[in-house]
Amino acid sequence: MKQVQEFRHIVTGALATPYRSINFIISSLVTSLPLFFFLIFYEMIFQRTVLEGSELLVLPPGYSEWGSYEYEQPRRMTKDFVLKLLLLGLLYLVPFRFLEFFNMIVTVNLASKLHEGEKPMSLKEVASEIFHEARLKDPLITYVYVLFLSTCGLLGLMWLVINCYILSGRFWDDEYLLEKQIFLSGHVLLNVIFGAAFIAVLIKYLDWCVVWNTSIVYSILEESYGAEAMMTSFYFSRGSKQSGRLLMLVFFIWGGGLRLTCLYTGCSERVSDITIHVLLLCIGNVLKWVVCTVYFHNCKKRTLEKINEQVGLDDKNVNV
Repeated sequence: MKQVQEFRHIVTGALATPYRSINFIISSLVTSLPLFFFLIFYEMIFQRTVLEGSELLVLPPGYSEWGSYEYEQPRRMTKDFVLKLLLLGLLYLVPFRFLEFFNMIVTVNLASKLHEGEKPMSLKEVASEIFHEARLKDPLITYVYVLFLSTCGLLGLMWLVINCYILSGRFWDDEYLLEKQIFLSGHVLLNVIFGAAFIAVLIKYLDWCVVWNTSIVYSILEESYGAEAMMTSFYFSRGSKQSGRLLMLVFFIWGGGLRLTCLYTGCSERVSDITIHVLLLCIGNVLKWVVCTVYFHNCKKRTLEKINEQVGLDDKNVNV
């Protein structure tokens, strides 16, 4: 119950942050524009590539042997599709992440100052503070660490989903296997195993996301980077693991739900629909980093209070 209350407190504080300063809204808008225009291009390629990939996973009609599937699918994967995947990966790792980093570092700086009650800064002042004081190195190093780890985690989740989809399809599309009750039981058991594995990996991934994102916030606001920032972030967030997990789950569902809805409705074929889709993604991205900033300050404050209480108790015991 305490974790749920903390979750509500963080969300409420984060949603109220933009209304405390018009400079925050203007700065977020300006720094989000490059990301917004790039995402329109990126999401159109991403959505069409996913649709093409899902067609490759559809079992060929009329097959009846398990072995035939293994040889049929690779032949259907064209060279053009492989090139699209490589292009998508390159766009994801370089321009997309660079633009997100730029947007993130401005958002975190402004949100932190507003949350701590400091005087609101303009975009020019923020840029001057960041670039003139050379405060990009630490968060950039931590961001590269997080990018590598988060990409590995997402690939693990995708691997589980794709394998479950393929194996599930092989059970349901083979008439011979459907006649055998034992295979139906095996199908249900297989889905349960993959479902449980996916939930377990997802929970662990969300827990890691809390540490990763708060370590980036810590690197931006403090002089720390890499493994040191992650260890400090892990230490600060120990008592708020469940609320942090809920926060990451909200944004995971936000991003995943928007993309699945876009795939289902075919919005990549209409510029107006993909524009609304990307706009919602950009809003979610800004809110995510505001939430992470508020979460970090709350965790840091609570941890320091516990340390001070412990030091006070130790001093009291010594005096006695």
